[in-house]
Formats: sequence, structure tokens, C-alpha cells
Amino acid sequence: MPDVIISGAGPTGAMLAAELRLHGVDVLVLDRDAEANPAVRSLGLHPRSIEVLDQRGLLDRFLAHGQQYPGGVGHLAAIDAPAPPDLDTAHGYVLGIPQPVTDRLLLEHAVGLGARVRRGCEVADVAQDDDGVDVTLTGGERLRAAWLVGCDGGRSLVRRSVGIGFPGEPARTEWILGEVQVTTPPDELARVSADVRGRHRGFGIGPAGDGLHRAVVPAAGVTEDRSVPPTLDELRTQLRAYAGTDFGVHAPRSLTRFTDATRLAERYRLGRVLLAGDAAHVHPPLGGQGLNLGIQDAFALGWRLAAQVRGWAPDGLLDTYGAERRPVAEDVLTLTRAQSELLLPEPGPQAVRRVLTDLMALPDVRRVLAERVAGLAIRYDLGGPEPVGRRQRDVRLGRGRLYPLLHAGRGLLLDRTGALSVAGWSDRVDHVVEGSDEVDAPGLLLRPDGHVAWVGADQDDLVPHLARWFGAAQRADHGVRDASHEPDPQHR
Repeated sequence: MPDVIISGAGPTGAMLAAELRLHGVDVLVLDRDAEANPAVRSLGLHPRSIEVLDQRGLLDRFLAHGQQYPGGVGHLAAIDAPAPPDLDTAHGYVLGIPQPVTDRLLLEHAVGLGARVRRGCEVADVAQDDDGVDVTLTGGERLRAAWLVGCDGGRSLVRRSVGIGFPGEPARTEWILGEVQVTTPPDELARVSADVRGRHRGFGIGPAGDGLHRAVVPAAGVTEDRSVPPTLDELRTQLRAYAGTDFGVHAPRSLTRFTDATRLAERYRLGRVLLAGDAAHVHPPLGGQGLNLGIQDAFALGWRLAAQVRGWAPDGLLDTYGAERRPVAEDVLTLTRAQSELLLPEPGPQAVRRVLTDLMALPDVRRVLAERVAGLAIRYDLGGPEPVGRRQRDVRLGRGRLYPLLHAGRGLLLDRTGALSVAGWSDRVDHVVEGSDEVDAPGLLLRPDGHVAWVGADQDDLVPHLARWFGAAQRADHGVRDASHEPDPQHR
């Protein structure tokens, strides 16, 4: 019996599987599709997701497949404004990378760490008791695990099976997205597309690589069953309706739909079942935050669930996942709702858009909005002074960089005093006796997700924070792991 079954092998499920495997958790990932989905539903990663990859030693392989866009950070409702200067991150850019590549790299990482993946396995029913969760597949096969995480999208069967409510607003608008070949010459296509986008910001068509073009156009209405993909004729009809031409679209690699439905799960955990990614929240794709939000959910959940499985989680630790991440999703839903309104052609929304455009000429306004879109503004309510609750940006240490010290997914005490200790917690927390000119604190305790859990210089004050996030101390702390004496070949 696996410790954890994850339903869904997309970016959220793959990231979660990898995080659990860092702690030796036995993970089985199920996905209903026999093959990976080729649709490019997301085109990039925001700075916080890039930081997450850097914290786990994955960034170089993603950079090799993507393109950096420094001016793309914080775009809001297609308002043309320069990226804000001096963002609080070492990665002040959007990484342009197609979702299938992101999916593949994350799943390869999880499998490389020992996660098992079964494709063509659709979850049909879920039942749980005090000791575990029974998962029934569509063919009748039954599996059991100690925990189940639904990473199975906005129509999550896991969420529906356990009865977690999903309130919000239904779809008002639907778009068709296709990756297709075209016959229209490039100059004419670009001219027509620019002209139509000036009148309909929900429209677009442009090169997508591999000889394909990515076309997005409003649908004729909202489809009752979104699981049924659109046809090429539907795409052609809508392109002609908006652009006066269908650009000769043919040979589609993928055709799919998306809507502006906005919903948030009432809770992220019910017993031994948890939700992450689109299973917990759906919203319009404006700002490109959906995939990023799911990766960050997984990053926040992985170490907590691993602690529960491994037996060292303090009381209530697993519930802090929903307590912290649900407000983050609420903020994303607020941002995407606002952007949806700003794209409407009516005089009222367009007046607000003009006012916001004027405000975004101010660097401070651009910075505040960009940090919210990019995931850099998050501060969890952990109590304590700044920067407690915030994620720690990468900084230079005497030995190299901070983030390589987080590759193993453990906690970290950064100690410039040399007087602090993690004795009793060294199996879960590394201790580095070193400071940084970029960190104005004598001691800094980081959780495995890179968020600051404590700042100070007093050992007696540190101990309860170690216990709060890393459980009870070991009575005999043998084999103390002191990262201050461990060279890291990836440190640079």
C-alpha cells in the first residue's frame, strides 16, 4: 500500500510527488490520460515558481528549454506598461516555456526520485476511513493508501467524491484554444491579428514553434460539457466571425476550451483527502497564474504531508496548508476577476482601465501589482516581525548562494552568531553558521518551502519555533547534520 496516492500527473501532481519523494514517502501517481496532454494551456513561469525550481536544483534544466522575458513580469489585463524595477527576487523575469515541457520535466524529476506513475487510470470513486483511503478506478480495480491528494483539475472527481463544496461564479465566456498550422502568410497574419486585438482583447493568433500557430478566440457560447473538445470547424467559424478569415487553419495538434468560471474549494482537506492546484481553485487564465499557483500549492503541501507520513509532524501542521494557501488563491481570484472586468468593452470597465493605466505609470504601483501577480508579495500569517511569514529570496553567502542549501527539502537555520543550535532537530533541519550582507538578521529559520519561520539571536526563543514547524525534538540527537561543513557541488 503506498503512503500517498496522487490523482493527476500534471504539474501540480508531479511537483507534489517529487516533494514527497525527497522525504522517502512512497508515492503512486494516477492519471486518466494514456499519454501526456500535448495542449499548451500555459506559456510561462512567474518569478516565485522560478524560485521554487531554484530551491530544488531544477532551474538549469528549465532554463535550457525556455526563454527569459524580463519585461513580462506583472502584466495585468494586457495593459502596456514596463516591468517594475528592483523586484525583490533574484529572478526578475518570466520564463517562457510551453506547459507540456514543464509537465515533462517535473514528471521526469519525480520519477527520477522514485515516484511511480500509472497512466490510463481514471479515478471513479473515493471512500475513506480513519486509517486510509480506498480509490476505485473506472475498470473496477481498487487501491488503498494512507492519504489521497486530488490534483485532478477543475472538474476534480476526488473533490466531488468526498463532498467538498466548490462555490463561485459559473462561466460567462468561453474561449477556443488551438495549436494549428496556417496557410496565411506571416505578415498578413500579424497585421490582421493586431487589428482584431485592438477591438477584441480575447483574440489572438501567433507562432507557437514547430511550424504551428496558437489561436485563441471567443466561442459562440458556453459549452455545457467542457470535457468535449471543440472541433476544427468550430475554430474556423469563430475565427471568421472575429477576423473575417480563418487563416487557413488545419492539422491541429490540440484543440481545447477554457472559460472565465471562478470557484474556490470550501476547504483544502477533509480527513485523509487533500486538494491542490485546479482541483482547489479555478479562475480565468488572465495573468497566467493557474499553473504557477498549482506548483506553489504542491511546494507548500509536500513537506507537511511528508512530515505527517513520517511521523514527526506537530499537531495541526497539515491543516496549516489550507490555512495558508486558500487566502493566496482568494487573492489570485480577486486579481483575475478584476482583469476580466477590465477587458470588457463597455464604457464603465474601459474608464476604469484608463484610470489604472495612468496609475501604472507610477513605479510603486507597478511593483505592488507585479509582486501580487508574480507570487512575490505573499506573507503567511505566522506571527512575529518582518520578515517572518515571507519567502526568503536567494542571497549570496560567503560560500556561494542560499538556495542550493534548500535542495533536499529540509528546514534551514542560517546563523551568523555561531551561538544557535538545532540539536534535537538535526534530522529535519540543517544548521549553517554563516551570514549574508543581504540578510539583516542574526539568525533566520527557514521552513522547507523557503518561508521565514523565525528571526532572532536567542536560543530559548528559537526552540518553540523549531517545535512548532518540525515537531518534537529527538531525545538523543546522533549524527548531527551540519550543512556549514558540507560542500555543495551545485553551489555557485
